[in-house]
Amino acid sequence: MCGPRMDDPDLPLSLLFSHWPAAASVFLSHRMVCFGCPIAPFHTVIDACAEYGLNEATFRAELRAAVGG
Repeated sequence: MCGPRMDDPDLPLSLLFSHWPAAASVFLSHRMVCFGCPIAPFHTVIDACAEYGLNEATFRAELRAAVGG
């Protein structure tokens, strides 16, 4: 069985942060409070980008750069 994929549109933010801790720095650089939020197990990158008005493709590129992939 494979582990989670960062590009999975259904990946909860809590799982993203637990597998790729460096991703939190991208959220914090955008002043997003997703890291540590009680809704993180239910929200995805799609949800977070919509909530904060960010371009999802650009944000995902920043995430990949932050985690070295």
